[in-house]
Amino acid sequence: MDLRAKLQAATKEAMKARNSTRLSTLRLIGAAVKDREIALRGGDGEGGEMTETDLIAIMSKMVKQRQESAKAYEEGGRLELAAQEEEEIRIIQEFLPRQLDEAETSAAIDSVVSDLGATSIRDMGRVMAELRVRHAGQMDFGAVGPMVKARLLN
Repeated sequence: MDLRAKLQAATKEAMKARNSTRLSTLRLIGAAVKDREIALRGGDGEGGEMTETDLIAIMSKMVKQRQESAKAYEEGGRLELAAQEEEEIRIIQEFLPRQLDEAETSAAIDSVVSDLGATSIRDMGRVMAELRVRHAGQMDFGAVGPMVKARLLN
């Protein structure tokens, strides 16, 4: 079952179970997906089809937004709102690929560097682009950037 079908099935299940938090989070994902589809169509009514990678990117962005919000709520002493954001993060992450741990991330970086024959910091853009293709949604590229840079400088 593809990701879009899983999201639709989960939304139906949440409706039947009357799980309002889960349902609202799944509907937010659906709304973001529809917005992206409309943007892809453009003005002529035709456009590119949304891929699994696009869906993963949308949900990864949603997770990052909620992490930032939860942090802001915690700093502001609004723990109930932070807990709500954390719950939404858990729901969204159910549909994302498993995140690579530090050892797996390091191995992935080494693999891409050797495959591309990257030898200097000038190759960083190519390495990051290839990592995004191979491991979309599986790693935090904000944290991976410094790791790639350190690997290329050594």
